[in-house]
Amino acid sequence: MDTAEAKRKLTEERTRLEGELRSVGRPNPDVPGDWEPLPQPESFEPDPLDRAELLTGQEDNAAILADLEARYASVNEALERIEQGTYGRCEVCGEEIEPARLAADLAATTCTAHK
Repeated sequence: MDTAEAKRKLTEERTRLEGELRSVGRPNPDVPGDWEPLPQPESFEPDPLDRAELLTGQEDNAAILADLEARYASVNEALERIEQGTYGRCEVCGEEIEPARLAADLAATTCTAHK
């Protein structure tokens, strides 16, 4: 796969990830580039079960958000490597990353030997 095609696919993935991030989180105003889980709606019910359900929902969103943030960062880093001309090179040995590995993960940073 050429770098133009990789860039197109990575850009599409970044757009998709941004949508998913916004569905469970919002940009953290205190930490640029960081996301925080969306607050759960306040329950006017004093019922402890309702409150527990809200907390569980927020914890679930935090876990989903962490996974999405990690992938989002790796996609952005891959796009940066394309701009720098280092995309497709192993960060450990400098050799070319196998095409099958890049096809499986466009954001791969190492060859199979160093994964």
